[in-house]
Amino acid sequence: MIPKVAGWKKGRVSELAEIFGREGSIAVIDVSGVPASNMIDMRNTLRDRMSITMAKKSLMRIAWLEAGHSTDDLEALLEGADQPCVVHSEAMNAFEIFSELEKTRQGRAAKEGDRAPVDIVVEQGPTGFGPGPIVGEFNAVGIPAKIEKGKVAIQRTTTVVKEGEEISADLGIMLSKLDINPIEIGMILTGVIENGFMFVASDLDLDLDGFRSDIINATSGAFNLACEIRWFSSTTTPTLISKASSDAIAVAVEASIVNDTTSAFLLTQARLRALSLAGQLDSSALDDELLAALGAASQSAEVASSEATSSEEATEAPAEEEEEEEEGAEFEGLGDLFG
Repeated sequence: MIPKVAGWKKGRVSELAEIFGREGSIAVIDVSGVPASNMIDMRNTLRDRMSITMAKKSLMRIAWLEAGHSTDDLEALLEGADQPCVVHSEAMNAFEIFSELEKTRQGRAAKEGDRAPVDIVVEQGPTGFGPGPIVGEFNAVGIPAKIEKGKVAIQRTTTVVKEGEEISADLGIMLSKLDINPIEIGMILTGVIENGFMFVASDLDLDLDGFRSDIINATSGAFNLACEIRWFSSTTTPTLISKASSDAIAVAVEASIVNDTTSAFLLTQARLRALSLAGQLDSSALDDELLAALGAASQSAEVASSEATSSEEATEAPAEEEEEEEEGAEFEGLGDLFG
């Protein structure tokens, strides 16, 4: 006798086959351990960007063959998924799907029989618990604790469970009291098929910040190299022209070529040289304009000297001594200026 197939199974296979035949990205996620309330919230959050369909692996395999796909790809997607769901999106690529599903990950307290996904470490330090029987409960599960300064404190950093080992019920309870929820739940992606290409989840886990930084550094390096070898393009031309203009002005000033651009630089240089020379002459040989200019320069020197002396000796000398030293510095500045 041929066994009768339930109508809902035929309907689910047809639904899956139709999904597998659509354009876009097909993914498989594992939702084992996710409470129903969390699952509803996650699906509602992602509903406008992707569809999520739960089904048994056997029904997925039948629908996959009906859609004309290779069974090897589906088996790779199903590997590691205890409670699989099919995800389909026409709006998102494989990397975007991975990024969105990663946001659903969250931790829950360990239950009896759960296996540690990584080494579970309890760090040394104080806790928020007051003295009481909880000290013995911590020690009973291998977490060294005692009372210090009126609080329960973990005595030393301890690895209580190695990766892959089972977590006891009592240990799970005590870890949750320390806000250690080691069991990760969420829509855990196993892989994506996009345009016929298979991506396992590990290939989609990109360091986007590092990638962005690498692009910025590479762009900056390329720009600097292009400017260094005088490579003209729409990007480098403004910088090269600006540098050429600066170099041309520097050469013209050095060669004392007078024009509308260099005259201001040359006049400034001449004025500074004149003041330097005047500072080496006796004051009787100078006119009123030069004396006024030298006076302004000496005042600037006095202010700069006074500020430097004050900042260096503020923490060491009394206020009276600071004033005396500043006055001495002022006279030295004038002496140097006038010879």
